[in-house]
Amino acid sequence: MTPGRRFRIYLLEARFQFVEVLREPMFAIPTLAFPLIFYLFFGVIMGTRGVSLAVPTYVLATYGVFGVLGPALFGFGAGLANERDTGVLLLKQTTPMPAGAYLFAKVMAALIFGAVVVAALFLMAAHAAGVALYRWQWFALAGVLLAGVIPFCALGLAIGAWARGRSAVAVVNLVFLPMAMLSGLWLPIYMFPDVMQDIALALPAYHHAQLALKVIAMDAGQPVPTHLAVLVAETLAFLAVAALGFRRADSFSMRRSR
Repeated sequence: MTPGRRFRIYLLEARFQFVEVLREPMFAIPTLAFPLIFYLFFGVIMGTRGVSLAVPTYVLATYGVFGVLGPALFGFGAGLANERDTGVLLLKQTTPMPAGAYLFAKVMAALIFGAVVVAALFLMAAHAAGVALYRWQWFALAGVLLAGVIPFCALGLAIGAWARGRSAVAVVNLVFLPMAMLSGLWLPIYMFPDVMQDIALALPAYHHAQLALKVIAMDAGQPVPTHLAVLVAETLAFLAVAALGFRRADSFSMRRSR
């Protein structure tokens, strides 16, 4: 297969995955709407009551993390588990499509959805909340937020590799909502008890949020290499867990076929 043909297959699969997600309004609408609704209430309505723009600026970064977290977890976690149970994944494995095209398409779909959420948040922050950042800060913040798709997709992949189709949505919600709260995406973690603050240090969303807050000089002051090291280590751990899950599923299928 020529590189050009392979690249075209990757793009077609990415387009298919994105269109498929758009046809699921129960996924697409909440994923796009929830971060915007939260920002409208806490960043625009509540955050602009004072003379300072600290609140709408702060929650722009944290709700941006929340906005890219959802598509990655649900797209990989629930989507993968459902496609495996319905036989779609097995069907794709029997085609000449490169194995990497499926994962690439999932990541691109999550990235596009995340980019739409981030762009909408930026527009709302600038025009409704009066947030003013330097041009480089807007671009840097967008880049940091979208880069977070990678570790979250790895986490979703691990969930999808182990969870069954019917239970995957529940499992993702059990991870998604508590992690968003404990990571300080809704409220700063200094408002939490010490035990909850210690838990936040182990969560990828916390470290992603701190990197985003670093761009606007509102982070907790921890070193950037620390956040990056945790995110890289946890991404590799999630991928290892996913590999074990797929290996387990393959061995189970082989036993059933005998």
